Amino acid sequence: MMTHLDILVLLVVVVLIFSKLRSLLGTRPPMDEHKIRLSKENAEKLYNILMDEAKSQKQQEESTPQELVPQEELSDLDKTLKEIPNFNKNAFLKSAEKAFQIITNAFNKGDTETLEMLVNKKIFKKFQEVIEKRKNENISAETDFIGFDKVEITSAKITAQKNAQISVEFVSEQVNVLRNSENEVIEGDENYIQNITDVWTFEKALTSSSPNWLLVSTKKS
Repeated sequence: MMTHLDILVLLVVVVLIFSKLRSLLGTRPPMDEHKIRLSKENAEKLYNILMDEAKSQKQQEESTPQELVPQEELSDLDKTLKEIPNFNKNAFLKSAEKAFQIITNAFNKGDTETLEMLVNKKIFKKFQEVIEKRKNENISAETDFIGFDKVEITSAKITAQKNAQISVEFVSEQVNVLRNSENEVIEGDENYIQNITDVWTFEKALTSSSPNWLLVSTKKS
C-alpha cells in the first residue's frame, strides 16, 4: 500500500507534468498536439488514481480501531506511596534491609546509642528494658544473619499528624542463640537456621527533608 510520502512525491510529479504541458502548449508545432494531449490525459488519469488511493487509505485508517494503551489502575498502597514526597520504592526497601540488620545487631550487642538514632522513643524503651535485663543476668545474644528470603511493603498510611507510616515484611534466615556468663548456649541452637518473619513499621514526617525513617513498631508473624 502506498504511504503518504509516496502519494506526496507522485503528486509533485503530476504538478510538474502539468506545468511542463502548459509551458509547451502553443509552442509545439501542430503535428505534436495529439502527442501532448495524450500525455495530459495520462497525467490526469494518474492524478485521479493517486487521489482515489489517498481517499481509500484515509477511509481505511479512520475505520481501523486505534489500539488503546491500557492504564493500569494504581492499588491503594501505591496511591498512598505516591503521596510521600520524593519516595522511591526500591531505594526505600534497600535502606529497610540495612536498617533491619543494623538494628538487630545493635540490639544484640546492647548498642543503645545506635538504637536511639534509628527507633522512636517507645521502641527504644522496650529494647532498653530487654538489654538491661540481659545485662543484669549476664546473658549475651548472638545473631548470625544468613540473608533475606523476602522484603516487601505490606501497607502504608498517612496519619492525621501528616506522618507517613510504611510496614515492611522481612522473611529472613538467621541463627539465634543466647549464652550465659560461662558462654554456654541457654536458648536457641547454633547449628539451626531459623526462618523468621518480622513486620516492622517505619515512620517519617511528610514535611521532613531528612531521608531517615524511624522504626516505630515490630512484631513477629
